[in-house]
Parts: sequence; C-alpha cells; structure tokens
Amino acid sequence: MIKEHLGEFLEAFRDAIVARFLPNLREFFAARAPLVWALALVIGLTVGLATLGFRTLIGLVQYPWLFDTSENLSSAAQKVPFWHVLLAPALGGILVGYLLDRFVPGRRAHGPADVIEASHRQNVEIDAKTGLWSVGLSVLSLGTGSSAGREGPVVHLGSTIAAIIDNYFNLKRGARRTLLACGAAAAISASFNAPMAGVLFAHEVILAHYAIRSLVPIVISSVTAAVISRLYFGEHAAFIIPEYTFSTYWEVPAFALLGVVCAFVAVVFQMSLIATERVAWRFEMPLWARGGIGGLMVGAIALIFPEVLGVGYEPVNNALLQNYSLGILLALLVAKTAATSISLASRAAGGVFSPSLYLGAMTGAAFGIIATSAIPEIGSTQGPYTLLGMGGVAAAVLGAPISTVMIVFELTRGFEITMALLLTVSISIGLSYAFVGHSYFHWQLAKRGILLHHGHHRSIMRRMTVRSFLTPLSAAEGTTAEEHEKISPDQPTLLTSDTLETALKLYSETGEPRIAVVTASDRSKLIGWALKFDAINAFNQAMIDESIEEHR
Repeated sequence: MIKEHLGEFLEAFRDAIVARFLPNLREFFAARAPLVWALALVIGLTVGLATLGFRTLIGLVQYPWLFDTSENLSSAAQKVPFWHVLLAPALGGILVGYLLDRFVPGRRAHGPADVIEASHRQNVEIDAKTGLWSVGLSVLSLGTGSSAGREGPVVHLGSTIAAIIDNYFNLKRGARRTLLACGAAAAISASFNAPMAGVLFAHEVILAHYAIRSLVPIVISSVTAAVISRLYFGEHAAFIIPEYTFSTYWEVPAFALLGVVCAFVAVVFQMSLIATERVAWRFEMPLWARGGIGGLMVGAIALIFPEVLGVGYEPVNNALLQNYSLGILLALLVAKTAATSISLASRAAGGVFSPSLYLGAMTGAAFGIIATSAIPEIGSTQGPYTLLGMGGVAAAVLGAPISTVMIVFELTRGFEITMALLLTVSISIGLSYAFVGHSYFHWQLAKRGILLHHGHHRSIMRRMTVRSFLTPLSAAEGTTAEEHEKISPDQPTLLTSDTLETALKLYSETGEPRIAVVTASDRSKLIGWALKFDAINAFNQAMIDESIEEHR
C-alpha cells in the first residue's frame, strides 16, 4: 500500500516537473537571463570604478585654480585670489563650448533624459562616443566651478558603459533596457552609497515600471557598485547626518506645510531653468562665447556666495549641521537657483540632481528655523527639516518620489523620519505636477517632441516607423505596372521614416485602407504600401510586448 502511494507521489512529482518547472526553466534560459545577470555584475563593477574615477578627475581639474582636490569648494575658494574664482568658470565655459561645437553631436552634453529616451527607443542604443565626450565635458565643467550636479553625468556614464558592454551580445530589446537601467542604478548607488535607492531610481525613472525579470540584474549591479564605493570611501553616507528627533505628532502639519513650500521651490527652480534657457538662446553667439559669459556670471555670483560653486555638497552639510542663519539660507537659495540656471543655459555639462538636493536642504533648514522659532514647545531641531526639504524638492524636480525617499532613508539609516518624509515628498510632488505637469527630465524630452508622460501608447506610436510594417512592392497584391512606375502628385504618401502616429492620422484623414510609401529623394517613386491592417497589428503587438516586459 505504501509502495503504491509512493509510486503515485513520484509520478505526480515528475509530472509537475515536466509540466511546470521545465517550461519555466526553458523560458529562463531562452531569455538569456544567466547572461544578463553576469553582464549586470560586470556593469556594476565597471560603473563603480568609473564613478570613482569621475570624482577623482573633477578634483584634479579643480586643483590648478583652487589648490584643493576635495569637494569643499566654498572653503577653498575663500583662500585663493578673487580672480581665480571669477575666471575659472569662464575659462571652463569657453573650453566646454568650443569642444561641444567641434566634437559633440547636437552641441550639448547628454544626461539622464537621454538615457530615458534611449530606453524607450526601439534599438535601445546610446552612442559611446557622445557618452564619453559628455562625461569628459562634465569633468571639465564641474572641475572649473560650474554650478551643476555630478549625478546626472554619472547616470549617463553608467548607461553608456552598459550599452558598450551589451553591444557585444545579440540581446533582445527587453534585456538591453534592463542593462541600461543597471548602469543607471550602479551610478546612483556608487554616488550616494545607497544601493536600494539605485534600484528604485532605475525602475522609477529609467524603465518607468517594475518587473521581476529586471529586478534581479538591477539589484546585482547596484549592490556591486555600492561595494566598490564602500571599499574606497568607507561606510559613510554622502552627507554628514546629525542626530535628530521628532518631539511630538503635533509636528505632522508642519511636515505637510513643508511639502507645500518644497513644491513652490521646485516649481520656481524648474521655471527658472526653462526661462533662463529661453532668454539666453535668443542671442546669437558662438558656443564658446556663450559658455564664457555664463561662466563669468557664475564666477561673479561666487565672489559673494562661493557656496554656489560645483555640486555644493559642503553647503548642504553645513545646512544639516545648522551652521547657517536664516538670512544666509534664503540668500543661498536664490544664488544657487540663479547660478545653476545660468550654468545649464550656457551649456555647462552637468545635472540637476545635486542642485535639487542643495535647494531642498536650504529650504528645509530655513523652514526649520522658522518653525522651531514660531512654536518652540512642539518643534524639533532644524536638522530633520533639512533632510525633509532635500527629499521634497529633489523628488518634485526629478519626478522620482520613491527613489528620493529611499536616498534620504539610506542616508539617515533610521525609521523615525519615514512618515514625515513620505508626507512631505508626496505633497511636494503632487503640487509640483499640478502646476508643471512633468519632471525636469520629461520637459527636456518634450522639447525634442518625445512625450513619454502621455503613456506607452503615444510613446510606441512615435518610436515605431512605417519601415516596421511596410509591405514591399514584390509582396504587395493588386499592384499594377503603372503603380510601379509613378505616383500621382495628389495621392497621399508616406516615407519609411514616418512614424506610426503620422500613418494613423493619414488613414483617418483619407479613409484609405493602404497608403503608398515613397522615397525621400523622389516622392513619385513607389517602393511599397503601408496597410492600415498591418499598422494596427504592429501597434497591438508592440503594446502586448510592452505589457509582457512590465509584468514579468
């Protein structure tokens, strides 16, 4: 009896393996998941080392004029002659402008917005030459004192390294997107010594979805980069976090009010970036002159407020340690907004991550002084409000509430701040989006006609071209000899480079089930047909593929 039951059990167990385990394993290996995991490890290691090199190079560039390789630019700037501070950003801007004009496609350094764009393109490619030029120009800009962030360039560097590595393997689009996100995750992880934040940033900002298939390699890459960072810098976080306490739950309204203030600062900062760029580019001049004038203006601001130079981590630490008065905090808030807007408008190579944290720190510290002075019996110290401000402003500017919360959470290494941080960040990003409608990265993409925040369907329609569903003449049915030769001038036509969105509009306007596809050089020369049925099928399949990638 026992033997019979044991035999039945073994047979059922074998059937379960055949029916469930083997198909899943076959799919696992068919997706080349082991290779993707191995590449994620290589990417994490490489990006971690590259991040260390990036920071070292910035220090070497700033040494000739500051005589200091540390990140304490504001302290060092007060020890050198004033003309060093005035001219270094200008000379850096001239050189960056000249190199952009001569060697970089598009005449601009690339950043996180370009990584987001690449991850949503059909080929998921980043040009290695442009990526390496961008990181070199970022080293030059930040090393000469431009008011910008280093995390944006590092994110692009990480994804460029990932793109270079995965180019050697014939991987599917989903795997290439995952590896691109691995590079971004490793960059954030190594920069902030925050591996969980790196994982969430990659999903939230780069991929814009969460999937188990992507999670494992992204975690591998992020953790590996964090290990490299900690071996070099130790276990310390990027900022000096003071002891903090929350006195009472009566402070909860203050956290909510801080969220409102952070939203206001984030909106003003983004509008300042946009407006300064629009005004600056109304004046025609060579890029080197634009960079020089912008750098000179930043240098002039730095003569009064040297805290605006570079990434600004020293002033952030001073705000956390409560070393600034209310007047200085408000002045630095205005000065940094102006300096960063001028730097980026004059094409300095850098990002907005560090400036957002800087402005958040000044906002939170100033709010903390006011709150604790107005209601001293329920107020905490200034320190926790500084941390909350950093999260509130950065989340709204970057459009990354969860990963920003995690960065601050990993910096503090405590649970007490979680509730306050979630409230401040959520109110800040909610109000910011109510006014602006998108993050700074999505504004950059919108300038290029890429509206990812409108949904996957719009993204697919704008990245898919007629070439992907074209029926060549040799395969087209019902094509006459006359049609082979010439198309009439009044007949609607498409190019192979036209988007699916353009094709769908033309089907709607003409009511035609198929539209002639011609060459760009001779629009009367027929090369094939774009069938409405094929276009809709291609769109539906792309939507299905997108959904599968997001949910597996």
